[in-house]
Amino acid sequence: DIVDANINSFQYGLGTGATGAGTTPNPGLVAQFHLADAIFQPKIAEKNAWASQHNATAVLNERLFQAASAYITLLDAHQDAKILEDSRQLTSDLAKLTCDFARAGEGLQADADRLHTELMLVDNRWIGAQERTAVASARLAQALSIDGRCVIQPLDVTVVPLELVSLETDKSSLIATGLSMRPELKQSQALVAAACEAYRREKYAPFVPSVLLGFSTGGFGGGRGNELDDVEDRYDLDALMTWQVRNFGFGENAARRESAARIQQAKFEKLRVLDQVALEISEAYSQVQFRRQQIAITEKAIQSAQDSYQRNLARIRDGQGLPLEVLQSLQALETARRAYLRAVIDHNQAQFQLQWALGWPVSAPPAT
Repeated sequence: DIVDANINSFQYGLGTGATGAGTTPNPGLVAQFHLADAIFQPKIAEKNAWASQHNATAVLNERLFQAASAYITLLDAHQDAKILEDSRQLTSDLAKLTCDFARAGEGLQADADRLHTELMLVDNRWIGAQERTAVASARLAQALSIDGRCVIQPLDVTVVPLELVSLETDKSSLIATGLSMRPELKQSQALVAAACEAYRREKYAPFVPSVLLGFSTGGFGGGRGNELDDVEDRYDLDALMTWQVRNFGFGENAARRESAARIQQAKFEKLRVLDQVALEISEAYSQVQFRRQQIAITEKAIQSAQDSYQRNLARIRDGQGLPLEVLQSLQALETARRAYLRAVIDHNQAQFQLQWALGWPVSAPPAT
């Protein structure tokens, strides 16, 4: 017998496609996730967050060093201008004295012209120092992120050698301090840990299932022909677990090899940073050590040049020499003072370089 059947079903709400007692093939709410990601991704994200925090600290240390270096450069320019200003005054006095000797017939006009030329050369150097002062002020404003139109004046009256790190400290202990405090090294360590967690994820991912959860709700009913009888509320809950093996297992092997390679890259980067930190500390320590010796030598050079200038000036006042004879002593005094300034500035730069290489262990005292 052939029987014509005409039946229909109707569903409304969240989800579609339900048939009889069967589950809803298109759930209204679906949640699908891989348990391997739920287990390992938080750990990977935590390690990456540590790396980002240490990177932020490294950037802060770099900015501190740039600001300190810019201030020392500004102080150098101001002190150099002060030295040239003093030299300009002494040269001007000497030029006037030479002109007086020439007018009195006790000296040559050529000597007066020579001193006048030297005075103009000193003026030229002094203008160059003014230019360096303006440029250094603008660079310090940029390092401090303030208005570059502001003219910054250093509070230090003179330049003195800084001793942030004592030379009596053993270099090996300083390297150990740097390796324990440099944020760049800590960042590399965190990236190695993150790469190891990523490898563990790829290693255990094929054995950890994916989970799909579905929820549907609404009304469902049916009947013969065009009639709908007995429409009632309906709730469906779906839970599925699946395992994925990519490319018959070859894909999993390739993913593990890729993760292992990233671990090796992170480890090599950590070793590179470790060697770089040790090198930077060693270089800065050597610079501090030898530049301290330069300070002592240039101090003696200033004293010697000062004595020579005073003796030659006394001979001229006693009528035993010409003003031109003082010029070489005056030039030597200016050179010695500028050499001393350069030695102190280089020493202080090396001190801040060493502080940065150590991870900036010196911090400001708390505000009271």
